[in-house]
Amino acid sequence: MESLHAPWRIQYILAPKVAMADGSLFSRIAQSNDDEANYVIARERTCFALLNAYPYNGGHLLVVPYKQTPDLNGLTERELTDLMLLTRRCQNALTEVMRPDGFNVGINLGKVAGAGVADHVHIHVVPRWQGDTNFMPVLANVTVLPQALADLAVRIRAALAAGLHPASETD
Repeated sequence: MESLHAPWRIQYILAPKVAMADGSLFSRIAQSNDDEANYVIARERTCFALLNAYPYNGGHLLVVPYKQTPDLNGLTERELTDLMLLTRRCQNALTEVMRPDGFNVGINLGKVAGAGVADHVHIHVVPRWQGDTNFMPVLANVTVLPQALADLAVRIRAALAAGLHPASETD
């Protein structure tokens, strides 16, 4: 039997799982100036986007409002609109950079629904390819990622900077 090594996962596995008294993980990233280290790929007026450091699939990113709230009811209409517009821009950038066959786009509200950061609502954008499911997650609890996050972040930032704005967004 061959072994597949994913050494980046051990950081997550061994990291202490403590409650954050000074805000969520996303609040800390939102206030940080180190976008490269945090894999932040875009910042808008009311929200930002970053690559998931522990993704389900290559290109898995998150769109997060700056405001910390556990669900959509805590956001203004403007914040909700900005969140969806940035989600669309990120999906377009992923399409250009990675050429997926489809996407899973979703929100997990509450710990029981699978939210890893339950106190700060965020949208998952996960590129998918025909046949991308295989035995690795089922048998080995491992996801195989074909590209380093830092390299992918550079490519997505460039696609976002190129101005992938659908016509309706500028109207």
